[in-house]
Amino acid sequence: MRPILTVLIALSIAVFCASAVSVSKLYPGYHIAYDAHALTPALVTVALFAPVFLVFVVAEFSLGYFVGFYFCSMVLGYLWLTFFSLRTYDHETARLSAVISMIVFLLPALFVRSPLPEMGKLSVKTFDRLLLVVFLVCAATVAVGAAYNFRFVSPDDASTLRTDALPTYVNYLVGITSGSLLPFLFAYCVARKAFWRAGAVVLLMLLYYPVAVSKMAFFAPAWLIVLAVLARFLETRVVVVLSLLLPIMAGVLLFTFFDGNGPVIRFAAAYHVIVNFRLLAVPSLALDLYNEFFASHELTHFCQIKVLKLLIGCSYQDQLGVVMLKYFPGGGTYNASLFATEGIASVGVLYAPITVFFCGVVIAFGNRASAGLPPSLVLVSGAMLLQNLLNVPLSTALLTHGGALLFLLWYLTPRETPSAGAG
Repeated sequence: MRPILTVLIALSIAVFCASAVSVSKLYPGYHIAYDAHALTPALVTVALFAPVFLVFVVAEFSLGYFVGFYFCSMVLGYLWLTFFSLRTYDHETARLSAVISMIVFLLPALFVRSPLPEMGKLSVKTFDRLLLVVFLVCAATVAVGAAYNFRFVSPDDASTLRTDALPTYVNYLVGITSGSLLPFLFAYCVARKAFWRAGAVVLLMLLYYPVAVSKMAFFAPAWLIVLAVLARFLETRVVVVLSLLLPIMAGVLLFTFFDGNGPVIRFAAAYHVIVNFRLLAVPSLALDLYNEFFASHELTHFCQIKVLKLLIGCSYQDQLGVVMLKYFPGGGTYNASLFATEGIASVGVLYAPITVFFCGVVIAFGNRASAGLPPSLVLVSGAMLLQNLLNVPLSTALLTHGGALLFLLWYLTPRETPSAGAG
């Protein structure tokens, strides 16, 4: 399996760089511009960073493996795009900080996997009853949310038509149930081969889109189903790599159709925006933007976390994404991953590797909570948590999007749950 992983990862590095080239040519509004003179230093930097990916050949699958591969791809994209960035800050120091942060994140996230001490076991029957309650809570969340907002719109319009009509508690419930509880229910049903129940979960997930009106809610059911199918036939680590490589490669190939008119180019452009730009480039570009902003503005010292803001005060009353929108108008709210928020924004580029390391320790806790479960179950149930981690702070992913509850469900899951896929 290691030779296959090596080939796939090497191909991924080349494809992700090609995708970054297309992004630098297509989205000048994000302060990037392709320059052939910067190609050589960009290639050298990527070549020096590429050996970091070798850890994914030798490491075993875990939540940290899944998250780490996507984060490593995000940092790779950032390193490449900085050579075409028009933003003003110390790019060399920022690149070095990103590389060190990535390495120290991977140390606990990949290699701390020992099970947590057992505090008592739930029988499969008892756990199934618990999950029935969870399903009913999710159904009630959709019903309550639909009373405030329920409309079908094109995914292209989702970003501009998202509503603030939902009460705060409903917003939290939507985030927690769609981000962690429903993905776990789906993965557990698939692992138990309860496919009718899994179908019911998918149907319920589909109803979240007209309530939340977000692209993530729209694509979530298909994303989980594809991962579950791949995990049924392929080794889980291969699925992790393919889950990012295949969609990005498709976008790179479609980029060749951009010179022309008609439905093909419209489809290619829409696909490239949703996948190559939104999925991979935006988290990379967020590092670029946060580096520029906090090079000349006061650090947050973690006050973006609401509880800490109440205790210590904060120079920023709005969420960081809103702060970025006000300072960099035209690009939308720019929420970002833990590398940008718990790292750059909180302590600055020099000390970011320290806080990112501790974030890796938190992900390692998820490894320990899920130890002994079928890898395919962890992969599928953690798929939406991964997407949130790419785009929001770790604290938000754990609390607002239910990551902490997902860890708890993994810990409580009976280990006799049958596997639905390769380990």
